[in-house]
Amino acid sequence: MDPSTKASAGPSPWPEFRDASLQIQALTHRSFGSQHYERLEFLGDSVLNLIVSRMLIERFPGHAEGELSRIRAHLVRQERLVQVAAEIGLPPRIRLGEGEIRGAEGPRPSIVADVLEALMGALYLDQGFEACESWVRSLFLPLLNNPDLLRQSKDAKTRLQEWTQARAQALPEYSVVATLGAAHNQTFRVVCRIDKPAMQAEGEGPSRRAAEQAAAEQLCQRLVHP
Repeated sequence: MDPSTKASAGPSPWPEFRDASLQIQALTHRSFGSQHYERLEFLGDSVLNLIVSRMLIERFPGHAEGELSRIRAHLVRQERLVQVAAEIGLPPRIRLGEGEIRGAEGPRPSIVADVLEALMGALYLDQGFEACESWVRSLFLPLLNNPDLLRQSKDAKTRLQEWTQARAQALPEYSVVATLGAAHNQTFRVVCRIDKPAMQAEGEGPSRRAAEQAAAEQLCQRLVHP
């Protein structure tokens, strides 16, 4: 697909570029060519954080800096950026070299998230801050209007701990049950347990903390949807 072609109608509009070369660069992975998105992504990451910070200041005037930082991290993490990118039809437009093409699976999530930020950086250079802010707001306003945003922005371990404390129960217990792989590329397997109801769940991750979060998330989902 020609990357300069306007995306079909959807929840969020595709930005109009005056300089098509900036858009093309933002959509180009280093495996495809030397004029790739990485410098634009560096800029776009900062622009995104600034705009989302401003939106949060407006949306939550009574919240402290620490809580706003937590909500922002939730909104701009890779999973959310990939979700937003899918809504505007971004993944099929990314220009990848043969070594990065994964068939029907599409680009890696990390690449999709980076390219979305690169587009923000490119639009900032192309038309200035106001145009970029208008586009980013159109992408993220539905996420800010989510009534469950404050709850969802808490990490799984925090949510599980608050659930047990609200019921005067013992705190969740975490234990490492396996460490897999070489020392430079380990995977941790952790079990999380709660008393009432007596439940446990297992999670894996590249660090003990990540594995604990994965296990806690499993329990949180089961407690909400038994």
